[in-house]
Amino acid sequence: MIQLDEITKSYTLGKESVNVLRGISLEINSGEFVAIMGPSGSGKSTLMNIIGCLDRPTTGSYFLNEEDVSKHKDQELAKVRNQSIGFVFQQFQLLPRLTALKNVELPMVYAGATKKEREERARDALTKVGLQDRVEHLPNELSGGQKQRVAIARALVNDPSLILADEPTGALDTTTSVAIMDLFVQLNQEGTTIVVVTHEPEVAEYANRVIYVRDGLLGQNPLSNRGHTT
Repeated sequence: MIQLDEITKSYTLGKESVNVLRGISLEINSGEFVAIMGPSGSGKSTLMNIIGCLDRPTTGSYFLNEEDVSKHKDQELAKVRNQSIGFVFQQFQLLPRLTALKNVELPMVYAGATKKEREERARDALTKVGLQDRVEHLPNELSGGQKQRVAIARALVNDPSLILADEPTGALDTTTSVAIMDLFVQLNQEGTTIVVVTHEPEVAEYANRVIYVRDGLLGQNPLSNRGHTT
């Protein structure tokens, strides 16, 4: 499903070139639940952006669902993101003036779905995450856990092959974090591929495989002695 071949990413700062990723090769199979870990500045966020088609590699190839997306133009990348990837962010990224239902409908607006189809699918997605009684609530009327469930429903609504979650429990208390991670486990058991970027070992333990990034390279996984493999 995901195949990265010798991916590098460099940025120019003034007269200097900063090498953030320095040759990463990685495969993630359909139906896996993978956590990507690494310290601040390790390159894990840059790697996430490339996997999520939010950025392109400087060199190397990225195949998503057997399609080489590494050379795609912006419009093509936007289409891949809309059709194939669902995003869940630490700060939820909900529009404050839209209800839960309307927030979940947004990806379908860009996909060109009809109004009736958008509402039906958004209600189904909110029901799936246990928020069928909150569809008309605004974000400021929801708890942090409920906001993240809305974000997960929004990520699911276009039936993506991949859900990419960036620190999905970073703004939540421990009890709510457990509930959100249990939801990801459930979605994975139903066949959705999950990639979670996190710095929290407790979150990474939910994954079937942990990938550790250090200094722009794949490194030794500090959780390997708990049964995980890189």
